[in-house]
Amino acid sequence: MKLVTAMLAGASVLTAVPAFAAEITINSFGGAYEEAHRKCVIDPFTAETGADVKIVTAYSADAFAQLRAQKDAPQYDVIHFSGGQEIVGAKEGLLAPIDAAKLSNAADLYPFAGAKMAEGEGPAYQIAAIGLLYNSDELSEAPSNWADLMEPALAEGLVLTDISNTYGLFGFLMLNQVAGGDLDNIQPGLDAVKAMLENGAFVVSKSPEIQQAFAQGGTVVAPYASDYAYTLRKAGLPIKFQQGAEGTPASYITANLVAGRDNQDLALKFIDIELSPEAQACFAEALRYTPTNSKTELPDEVAADVAYGEEGVASLLRFDPEVIEANRADWVIEWNKAIAQ
Repeated sequence: MKLVTAMLAGASVLTAVPAFAAEITINSFGGAYEEAHRKCVIDPFTAETGADVKIVTAYSADAFAQLRAQKDAPQYDVIHFSGGQEIVGAKEGLLAPIDAAKLSNAADLYPFAGAKMAEGEGPAYQIAAIGLLYNSDELSEAPSNWADLMEPALAEGLVLTDISNTYGLFGFLMLNQVAGGDLDNIQPGLDAVKAMLENGAFVVSKSPEIQQAFAQGGTVVAPYASDYAYTLRKAGLPIKFQQGAEGTPASYITANLVAGRDNQDLALKFIDIELSPEAQACFAEALRYTPTNSKTELPDEVAADVAYGEEGVASLLRFDPEVIEANRADWVIEWNKAIAQ
């Protein structure tokens, strides 16, 4: 657990916002993400309100478990999820509905990002877009379709990620969809993967193994998240990101208002800053997450790594998190059988 402290911005700030408490509690995801969170949101929030931010470093599943355990006496004011936990949290009454009129940036969000705020599902303030990472030194043209990955000619240079990894799962579900499957039937995707492996593709479990595969040579393409292409380039590898023409699976990162807390005005202010074009441009620059505010402006080199603008976000699709959660364990068993053959 970490605590961000800041000098109060003076009596004038406290006078201007008398309803605001002196501190809010949020979760963040640690490491580089938490560093960006501080720079892009927390520091500007503290400067504007004079309030401190107490950070609990907790990923989505752990944060949601804590929220449930604290149901009668919640400790978080704003809670962030990347796995769709806001859908269940809203249904269980753990999250409070958000009035879009109380957020100055809500009107500028792409419609998908804030569609269910009134039902308690917090807005998406950034997106991890899943597409095709490719070696630009080895491929003269970017692979433009998910179906390209099924071509035998690409198989020996293809790296797939195990579906125990969320990004790997989203990539597989997209391949399954292209192969004719859906969330009720993943067999077409499993058959496609078996064919890829027979033709020379291989499977890794974690993102560092993708980097190793590209660094060792021979790997030319891997379905994965846009932010990781940037990580690989920072490591000196010539890796670029390309959205597949059939669609771009999206992992929503959401900011949610916790029910039952007495400083919701301050919490809403924090969420509003996360939705601002300035904060989202900052996150995109630092980590290459896709902005959800339509007024966010990015330089060309950053825009190339994300799903940017009206055209870029038009192909985003979200596989139902509730269906995924209900079936994931069974899918992993079937996946393991398929890749073992």
